[in-house]
Amino acid sequence: NFVGVVSNPTLINKQIVKGVVRAKLNKRRHLVIPGAISPTYLDGLMPSIVTDLFEPQTVIYNGGIANIKKWRISCYMEVMESGVPCTNPHQGLKSHCWELLQTCNKLFASWYRQQHACNDSTTSSYKVDGEGNPIVSRLMTFITRYTPAPDENALLKHVDGAGKVDGSVVVALPIDRWTANEEENSFEGHGGGLTFWDGRTQRSADGRRGPEEIVYDTRSGDIAFIDKAVWHQANPITKGTRWALVIFY
Repeated sequence: NFVGVVSNPTLINKQIVKGVVRAKLNKRRHLVIPGAISPTYLDGLMPSIVTDLFEPQTVIYNGGIANIKKWRISCYMEVMESGVPCTNPHQGLKSHCWELLQTCNKLFASWYRQQHACNDSTTSSYKVDGEGNPIVSRLMTFITRYTPAPDENALLKHVDGAGKVDGSVVVALPIDRWTANEEENSFEGHGGGLTFWDGRTQRSADGRRGPEEIVYDTRSGDIAFIDKAVWHQANPITKGTRWALVIFY
């Protein structure tokens, strides 16, 4: 039941199917659907997050994540069974976001089924529900707040979970209008969004060959579905704060 959380509950699965068809034609393994999650719903969720619940844990990565060794701008709600990347997930934030997390499960399952239909062997390796969608489980969930500060303004080119997760979801959250006025916290015109390196091989201006570079100027409610080991980044901001929910599957 997507009512209230998803902008167009009756259309969302058709949007996913059409989006995947277009993505496959371009040999892309990601999909961004603008405004899929209701911005009004997110506006109701955000005040408690930004004023009370968001408490980032400091995480030390051995090799660094996108060359950042000490990551301190994410609040983890669910972590790997081994306690990676932290051993103190925030149960209050998880409870507050539960409906959104469960909705993302359904949307990811619908997308994954389409993305992996008829073109690889992974379809036979997962269990399905009554509608034929994969039964998915979240491996890690967290909310990140980007700021203009060094090591906090972006997450540069990387693959999620070091390529060891089946896929991921990123939901763009609203600009924080609750801890200061919107003008102060807005990053409009000052970066942000997502970049993907995915799809058909192209030759760049310097003669190198590689996948196409695709940039999305994401806003509240936009959802990105990302397949295993797809290179992408959260683009730098130079002003304001930018919030995102991230789920690994």
